[in-house]
Amino acid sequence: MDAQDVDAAVAETLRILTPVQDRDWGVRAGPLDWDCRRTAAHLAHDLTAYATQVTSGASDAYLPLDLEVRPGAAPSTILRIVAACGGLLSAALRAAAPGARAWHWGPTDGAGFAALGVNETLNHTWDITQGLGVPWNPPGDLCAAVLARLFPDAPPGDPAEALLWCTGRIALPGRPRLTTWKLRAAVPG
Repeated sequence: MDAQDVDAAVAETLRILTPVQDRDWGVRAGPLDWDCRRTAAHLAHDLTAYATQVTSGASDAYLPLDLEVRPGAAPSTILRIVAACGGLLSAALRAAAPGARAWHWGPTDGAGFAALGVNETLNHTWDITQGLGVPWNPPGDLCAAVLARLFPDAPPGDPAEALLWCTGRIALPGRPRLTTWKLRAAVPG
């Protein structure tokens, strides 16, 4: 995965959420304990955290920083922040040297950070759409790429459903909803 995948995921988030930016984002975001506003702010934070990891080359821990979206920021503003933070991650991935590594529970390459960013974007967009009552599933091609990189043991079938199951959002036939999961972004060796 790469910067283009991050760009595509963020563009999809904006496509589906911009038309509903005037709704009440104080409602619970799907299965999360957060509301839609906090979930979108969390997404922006994660995209920023991944970008700073990539650009710093931090090798043993996450940098101790947090993105603060000010209380009272409108959903339209938060979506602009998500777009900006997605752009930061894309720029960081494009600028990273081939073979560069940074820490995410081990040495992770650019493709791993791209997959992490797309995973967060798709899942949290789904959470928000569930809270706002917007029918939407993440794009299958992006889900398949995330599954291949982060969840190699994902169940077969629809990639969107498999990703939502792998991240504890839905149950699948014969597979109860997960309450914990682990993704594999770090590269061996």
